[in-house]
Amino acid sequence: MPIKIQESDFDVSEEIASLRKGDPRVGAVVTFLGTVRDMNDGRQVKGMTLEHYPGMTEKALQEILDQAKARWDIYQTLVIHRVGPLLPEDQIVLVAVASAHRGEAFAACEFIMDYLKTAAPFWKKEDTPDGARWVDARVTDNVAMARWKLS
Repeated sequence: MPIKIQESDFDVSEEIASLRKGDPRVGAVVTFLGTVRDMNDGRQVKGMTLEHYPGMTEKALQEILDQAKARWDIYQTLVIHRVGPLLPEDQIVLVAVASAHRGEAFAACEFIMDYLKTAAPFWKKEDTPDGARWVDARVTDNVAMARWKLS
């Protein structure tokens, strides 16, 4: 269950191929790719900076991947999350889940992404024409996360 926190970009096709390579049980791979938008809450975004606390971030992500594996019959997961300065259209995050069937993979992928949006130890600062601002999770993200009732 790889977790990669990195400044460099990634190749989605290569990552998915690596995730499922050598496992003929895999019948479904569900992915989510998050990118930097040029607008947020009606404000122009010129770029953003993502920060994390090394060690703590990976531990927190491993805990959520372990919960996903306990809840659904999945084989492999992958989370790649970029940190550092990013520009509109840059890739930020890739979540991929491999399983025998799509239903399990879709649910686990959504669960992992809801956690990343609300509780993962990343801090996001957007650069706008009015200056920099720190961004919190949206209310809708918190509502989505609440349905999973984490233990």
